Amino acid sequence: MELRHLQYFVTVAEELHFGRAAARLNMTQPPLSQQIKQFEEELGFPLFHRSKRVVELTAAGKVFLHEVRGVLQQLDKAVDHARHTARGELGKIIIGFVGTATYDILPPVVREFRELYPSVSIELQQLSVPQQLEALLNGEIDIGFLHPTSPHEELVSRLMKQSECIFAIPKNHRLANKETVAIEDIRHEPIISLSQESWPSLYQHFVLLCEKYGFSPNIVQEAAEYQMIIGLVTAGIGIAVIPKSARRLFNLDVVYRAIEDEQLLAEWTISYRRENHNPALFHLVHHILHRTELE
Repeated sequence: MELRHLQYFVTVAEELHFGRAAARLNMTQPPLSQQIKQFEEELGFPLFHRSKRVVELTAAGKVFLHEVRGVLQQLDKAVDHARHTARGELGKIIIGFVGTATYDILPPVVREFRELYPSVSIELQQLSVPQQLEALLNGEIDIGFLHPTSPHEELVSRLMKQSECIFAIPKNHRLANKETVAIEDIRHEPIISLSQESWPSLYQHFVLLCEKYGFSPNIVQEAAEYQMIIGLVTAGIGIAVIPKSARRLFNLDVVYRAIEDEQLLAEWTISYRRENHNPALFHLVHHILHRTELE
């Protein structure tokens, strides 16, 4: 049984006339009649009552027509779904993300992409940078929103956003009265830092910046989330280095000051496996890079 046999049968059943059915199928009548006859022999029962004046469906033919139409409709639906999936208009994307991406990076990207491709399902998983790298290489997530890491030959990484870093200082601290705070000013201060595991590049760059001035930072506490860092600053545990975007966590007991004469950048990247051929992923990456160019 071939698909063309089903299409021939349905066309004849709709026309109940071999000549008109043949015209619809862009073929001549004798081959069509022969194909239907061979199809009936293959099935083992007649589909049509034929006479010189009329063509009618048999009882079995009527039942078969109903079932075949359902099969063809399902096949059309399957082809349509596959076509949209191939175009990246249907499917699923699994996104890994670091907690710091939830403030002003991940939400607008996901919202805008869902408006553009409403039939693409998005699953979000909060993972640390090492966890995302492992999940990407294992094919467990499609794309990661993370912080810069060492290059990997199996992964493609693109810079998505940069933010200048600032100091978060308890409002009653001696440095809170300064308009800007120099690296030298924090030589003997206890420091609260974003953890090395959650943000390895920023952690290392901050340490190197301090070493440029001849000292190692006195890091007394590490945290993975902005909220915890600001809470520790509020408690007077120390001074924190955070991206400017964290200032939206408004707190009356914390002041924010620029770093004097130096620039420390916080960076977010996207990473995805080079051999990931998910069509929907292509659209997401394109959308993210387009947003990056406009910012």
